[in-house]
Amino acid sequence: MTPIYQTSTYVQEAPGKHQGFEYARSQNPTRAVLEENLAALENGQHAISFASGLAAMDTVLRLFEPGDEILGTNDLYGGSYRLLTKVHERYGIKPKFVPMTAVDELEAHITPQTKLLWIETPTNPMLTVVDIKAICELAKSKGILTCVDNTFASPFLQNPLDMGADMVLHSATKYLGGHSDLIHGAVMTNHKDIAERLRFLQNAVGAVPGPQDCFLLLRGIKTLHLRVERSCQNAVRIAQFLKDHPKVNNVYYPGLVEHPQHDLAKRQMRYFGGMVSFDLHTDTLAYATDVLSNTNVFSLAESLGGVESLIGHPASMTHASIPRVERLKVGLTDSLVRLSVGVEDIDDLTQDLDQALNQLK
Repeated sequence: MTPIYQTSTYVQEAPGKHQGFEYARSQNPTRAVLEENLAALENGQHAISFASGLAAMDTVLRLFEPGDEILGTNDLYGGSYRLLTKVHERYGIKPKFVPMTAVDELEAHITPQTKLLWIETPTNPMLTVVDIKAICELAKSKGILTCVDNTFASPFLQNPLDMGADMVLHSATKYLGGHSDLIHGAVMTNHKDIAERLRFLQNAVGAVPGPQDCFLLLRGIKTLHLRVERSCQNAVRIAQFLKDHPKVNNVYYPGLVEHPQHDLAKRQMRYFGGMVSFDLHTDTLAYATDVLSNTNVFSLAESLGGVESLIGHPASMTHASIPRVERLKVGLTDSLVRLSVGVEDIDDLTQDLDQALNQLK
């Protein structure tokens, strides 16, 4: 096991002469091993670790200048939306949120000021799948960078760098860690110049992870393939169960043949993921609250990607920072429920959802 180098500084032989480590904000041996591991997972040459997924995203956004435009998926994580609109827009970055399922429609939104395409796939929480390869080819033809938030899929399900992405970002808090006991973020790239700029910012800004979290993340990654495969197997069964339930209106899961991007997901992903969203036949917050409050195996909590199954309400939890009118445009209703399917027994999971749904009047 990689040791936890719980130290803030390192003894030097002479001023400026050290053994590769001088101060733990700049370098840490546990973090260095983790970054090599993360790069390998995404078939990348470089990985840079951060204190959280949003710290990683914030650092990517610092690569750009006031006046630069960033096109983001119109259905994306609420924290990403908040960071773009409430933080970086104040400093001159111009965010715009557009559909990315049709590449020709996406191209119509690109302007000379567009410098980055921020891609989520599958999206949070509507599980929309976008064509990474096609979008990256479009971006390259116009000299625009791409960054794919690969948190929902994990490196076990897809590798965006192999499809042409310039950067891949993870909230490693989720599937990579897998045990709901750490906060961490990472960016992987094959571009040496981008990696050098991100490492400069990592050190200059200082949003770095501690060695204990790096150790826990290395531990979690050892079972990534086992955990995600089991979650995917459970999620398919749960999506099929929900599709036939009389209290459910719509089910959003790429593994269902009815999903509009099902064929794309089959080509682009190894499995269909462990996230399932659904809305109820009565679209009210109170109706959703009844389901959220009555599960026993599914725990009501934010986050995702752990071994335990979680249930959440995006409109009031993970996506509360997005205005309701914008949420409704992508189908994020007040009754939408998001599941992070864990590794428990599938019968326990389906029975738990069934009893909670059957309590609805």
